[in-house]
Formats: sequence, structure tokens, C-alpha cells
Amino acid sequence: GGSNAKLTWSSSVPTIYMLCGLQGAGKTTMCGKLANYLVKEGKKPLLAACDIYRPAAIRQLQVVGEQVNVPVFEKGTQDPVKTVQEAVEHARYYGRDVLIIDTAGRLHNKINLMNELTKIKNVMKKVVPDAPHEVLLVLDGSTGQNAFEQAKQFTAATEVNALAVTKLDGTAKGGVVIGISDHFRIPVKYIGLGEGMEDLQVFNRKEFVNSLFGE
Repeated sequence: GGSNAKLTWSSSVPTIYMLCGLQGAGKTTMCGKLANYLVKEGKKPLLAACDIYRPAAIRQLQVVGEQVNVPVFEKGTQDPVKTVQEAVEHARYYGRDVLIIDTAGRLHNKINLMNELTKIKNVMKKVVPDAPHEVLLVLDGSTGQNAFEQAKQFTAATEVNALAVTKLDGTAKGGVVIGISDHFRIPVKYIGLGEGMEDLQVFNRKEFVNSLFGE
């Protein structure tokens, strides 16, 4: 029966991270940083290129994948929902234990983009019932108040359960991060301080507050 089929897979059901956020927020770079971090933790991640509206985005993810030596699953500009489904199956088949999905970030057509995020999420659930395990919203920390507006839009479209904040150059703009985290009740999980693949820090609230306000 169905339950047996599930058991054969159980050893290789990938943990799925879905990254969303505006184009230019540093989402693709964050995919690479996260993959790099996970490799160091002994995981075998797979990156999936689902930002199909800009061919450059697929190439960018491939470049990032090469930098951190992590494979990239891409099907060109086919429907992103179909790409996600195939990526999940690919990850299972090849024993990749984490799947990191890079999604589109154009907001000029909000309704379609937001619907797409919902569809992507639903298609994963068909293959891995409790997926996605993490919906990570990537925000550009240097945009200050604007980041708040972005958080509002994305949290309305998909159940964001973690935040990653990029481009934090130690300025007070980082304060908006705490505001967003508080308002939306979503924890900040990662912060990106630079462009390098090593520049990912697992967020420590206390340290962060101290750095904002001095010791």
C-alpha cells in the first residue's frame, strides 16, 4: 500500500528551504551562502533555479553553485512549479538531503508572483507532505523602512517562517530587522554581512542588539 512506498523513501526525504524576496535583495547569493554553510555542517545540498523569468538569474545561481561546489538543478525557463516538483524528485533520487529553492522576486506583477509562491509551496507538499520546512524571506537590510513593506507583501503570500537579512554593513538601518521580526513574529535566522560565500552568520539577537547600541 501507499504507506510502504513512503517508507522506502524515508531515508532520503530532503529538507526543503524556499527562499523568497525581491530581486536585488541578495537572494541568489544567500542561496549560495546557505549551501556553503550546510556543506560545512555535513549536508549534501542541491540548489534549484526557479527564478525562470530572467535567464541571467539561472546563470547567476549556477555561478554561485560552482563557487561553493554544490550542484544546481535547472530546467531553463519551464514552469517554476514543474521545476520544483522535478527538483524535489531529483534530490530524493540522488540522496541530496537539503533542497534550496531560489524563487522569482519581481514584484511589478504582485498577484501573479504571490500566487506562484503559493503554488510552488503546494506542489512540494504533494511530494514531501511537510514541505517546505523553511520559507526564508531575504531582505535587503540597507533599504530600511522599505524592507518592512516587502515583509508585509511576502508574508501575505506565503507562510514565511524565517528571515535572512543581507547587506548589513553595521549601520543603524539594521534596527528595522528587529522591528520586522517583532511585528511579524518571525525570527531572524541568518545575516549576510558581505558578498563572500563565507559571509553568513547565524543570527544572535543579543550580539546584534549590543552591536547596534554599543555594549
